[in-house]
Amino acid sequence: MTIPRVRFAPSPTGQLHLGGARTALSNYLYAKNQGGKFLIRIEDTDLERSKKEYIDQICDSLKWLGLKWDDEIVYQSDNKSLYNHWIEKILETKKAYRCFASKDELDSYRNKKGSLHYPGIWRDRSTSDVNKQLEKGTPFTIRIKTPITGETKFTDLIYGEIIISNTEIDDFILVRSDGTPVYNFTNVIDDYNMKITNVIRGEDHISNTSKQILIYDILGFKKPEFAHLPMILGEDQKRLSKRHGATGVNEYRKMGYQSSALINYLAFLGWSPGSEEEIFDLNQLVDKFDLSKVQKKSAIFDSKKLNWISSRHLLISSNMSILKSLKRLDVSWGEKKKQDCYLKIIELLKPRSNTFIELIEKSDYFFNDPKQLDNSIKIKIWKSDTSKIINTLISALEKIENWESIELETNVKEFIKNNGLGFGSVLKPIRFAICGVLDGPSLFEIMEILNKDSVIRRLNKAILEFK
Repeated sequence: MTIPRVRFAPSPTGQLHLGGARTALSNYLYAKNQGGKFLIRIEDTDLERSKKEYIDQICDSLKWLGLKWDDEIVYQSDNKSLYNHWIEKILETKKAYRCFASKDELDSYRNKKGSLHYPGIWRDRSTSDVNKQLEKGTPFTIRIKTPITGETKFTDLIYGEIIISNTEIDDFILVRSDGTPVYNFTNVIDDYNMKITNVIRGEDHISNTSKQILIYDILGFKKPEFAHLPMILGEDQKRLSKRHGATGVNEYRKMGYQSSALINYLAFLGWSPGSEEEIFDLNQLVDKFDLSKVQKKSAIFDSKKLNWISSRHLLISSNMSILKSLKRLDVSWGEKKKQDCYLKIIELLKPRSNTFIELIEKSDYFFNDPKQLDNSIKIKIWKSDTSKIINTLISALEKIENWESIELETNVKEFIKNNGLGFGSVLKPIRFAICGVLDGPSLFEIMEILNKDSVIRRLNKAILEFK
């Protein structure tokens, strides 16, 4: 059995987006499931757009996701001599040729014929014609001689047999007039040189695959197996892009998503383990992954599903690990109270939060008095006698010596019962006064964490504000 060698080959012209991360993940899961190797190749031949900051960001995002590569990173920019070697070899086969047609000449022909296909102007020109142009120093591209008849076909591990008529493939360029090789050529050379056994990438590359197979055949290289992943679409059924919100891995990291949650969600975009279970860590995904279970239908990015998966991962995370992550996101978080207090806050809020950032935002009232109480809520819950009731309650609270949630709950409920009041008429104003909101975890556990002085101060402040 051949040990799989797969690669993820991003272009460093921007940050790692979700589509690229899903491709990297699929390669990683496939390799690790079968004891193979996961490799990284940086396709940085576009010197104008490629930037080191993007290389660093892509690598950092992959590390954060837990997708560790096995060998040193390969950079296409280091492989110029390799490309030149194989270009000479392919010219020697006579199945590629130099084309001296100018842009104006090609545009004129295409305008007349109404076709973008290359018309084969230099396909069968004599050696003397070629030598004359070389002597003149005329710029040229190098094009492949695509077979005029027949078909190019391959078996895709997801889509099955794919057949392309050779009449649909023109004599495409291998090397531009400035001497730089094009993607389809460098891709084949690099995959051959890296001994790649399986190419797993997005379905938008299917048209490239047919061209690359022609190059494999001309050079006599053994072809890898191909698998093309379904596209990721937004909820509007259009290709996922920035208009759908954050699409970069680094952005989701800043938004407070856990890497385990994002990995879990990305794995389910177009794939299913074949069971109802949906929450997995990376190791479990490795064990479950099977390319045959990847769907052909485009995957729809659903932010609600991502948030649900994220909330489940947050719920099963230890409070201490969450605390460490929150401190990395917000250096001030963890400085105002003792560690035990922060762990209690996390325990209360993590069942109600989707992300680290959401948990931080929801925790604000544990550290700061509500800045300004919402008048629209006040109108609904703060009746004409509420201030009097709360003022009487404050007297009862001041007498409580053991300021713990169980004791607080017992005393407040006794106060409500003894005064013939409704629970909502008391508990809602208390929560509103000390938290500024009407929803949240156990009111009495919040009161315990806030301590007696803070609770009584906030209740008095609300009374004064709503006079």
